[in-house]
Amino acid sequence: MIQSQKSKTAQNEAAFLCVRGLSKHFGHFQALKGIDLDVRRGEFVCFLGPSGCGKTTLLRAIAGLDRQSGGSITLAGRDVSDAPPSARDFGIVFQSYALFPNLTVAANVGYGLENRKRPPSEIAARVDALLALVGLSDQGRKYPVQLSGGQQQRVALARALATSPGLLLLDEPLSALDAQVRVRLREEIRALQRSLGVTTIMVTHDQEEALSMAERIVVMKDGAIEQIGTPEEIYRDPATAFVAEFVGRMNFLPGVMRAQDRVEIAGRVLECPPNHAAAGTRVEIGIRPEAIRIADVAGEGAHDFAMRIEALEFLGAFCRASLVQENGPLRVIADFSAGLVSDRGLGEGQVLNVVLPPAALRVFPARMEA
Repeated sequence: MIQSQKSKTAQNEAAFLCVRGLSKHFGHFQALKGIDLDVRRGEFVCFLGPSGCGKTTLLRAIAGLDRQSGGSITLAGRDVSDAPPSARDFGIVFQSYALFPNLTVAANVGYGLENRKRPPSEIAARVDALLALVGLSDQGRKYPVQLSGGQQQRVALARALATSPGLLLLDEPLSALDAQVRVRLREEIRALQRSLGVTTIMVTHDQEEALSMAERIVVMKDGAIEQIGTPEEIYRDPATAFVAEFVGRMNFLPGVMRAQDRVEIAGRVLECPPNHAAAGTRVEIGIRPEAIRIADVAGEGAHDFAMRIEALEFLGAFCRASLVQENGPLRVIADFSAGLVSDRGLGEGQVLNVVLPPAALRVFPARMEA
C-alpha cells in the first residue's frame, strides 16, 4: 500500500476509525488481506475499486455485518472488533434503499428512534428536521412506492442520520439511479455531510463519484489497499499502473530507463521525473490524454513527435483523438478542447507535431502483460 505525504499526515492525526491488520476469509478465498486504515473525525472517505476488490466486504466488516477473520477495529477510541452492529454507532445507506414498504416516509425515518424508545414529541421533531434537511418536508405521509428513486434514497439517508451516528456508511448509494439524479444527489450528500460534520465512508466503483465527493480515496485491488490519497494525488500522481488505469484514462508506452531521469521511448531518450528504476530496466510510461499537447512549432526537441490523427471523437467539451506515430510504433489517445479542434481545423488524417511534456510522464514497472 502506498500513501501520499498528506495522507500520512492525516493518518498521524487522532483517528476516529482505526483498522489494523483486518483480514476476511470466505472458505479458501481471502477477501481482505491485512487492511490498515485510519479515518479522521468528520472526514469523507471513498473506498474505490472494481467489482470483487473487497471494498464492500471492508465496509461490512467495519459495520459488524460480516465479522472479520482477523485484525481489529477501533471506533472513537473503543475496540469494537467483537461488538455487534447495534453497538457500533453507525448509520448505513444501501444501494437498494431498504425502506419498509408498509411504513410511511416519516415512520421510516423515525424507525431507529422508535426502537430506542424516544418520546413521540422528540421523534416527530427529529423526523421533521431531517425531512427538511433532505428536501422532503411535504412527503412524510407518503409511502416509499409513491416516491422516485432519488427521493427514496434521500429518505434512506435521513433514516441513517436519525440517531445522530458517529459514522455514516454508504454502500454504493447512487448506483441504482439514473445519471442526472446521481449527479444531483452526490452534490447534496456532500453538502449535507459537510454541514453535519459526520464521519463518512462511501463505497463506489465510480471514479467520478470518488473524485468529486471524497476528501481521501482508498483505491483497492484484490483485497488489499493499492493507494490512499486525496483525489488530486490519486489522479495526478498514481502510485501504480493499476491506479493510473482505473482512475481516469492513461496512455501506457513501453520504455527503457537510461538514467534516473531519462527514459527511452520509441528510440528517443526523453526526460522524466526522477525515479528509482535502474538504468536498463524495462518500464511503462504513463501519460494522461489531456496532458498531451500540440507543439507550437515542429522540432521542439526530443519530446516532439509527428503523429497522424487516426480517429477523432467528439465528446462535448473536448474531442478525443487517436494518434499514430508517423514512421514509428507509438499510439496514444489525446484529449483536445473542442475550441482548439475547431480553431485549428483538426480532422482525421491530419499530421500533428505533439509533445509529451516531461513533467506529465509517470514511470511504472513493466507488467507481465505489457
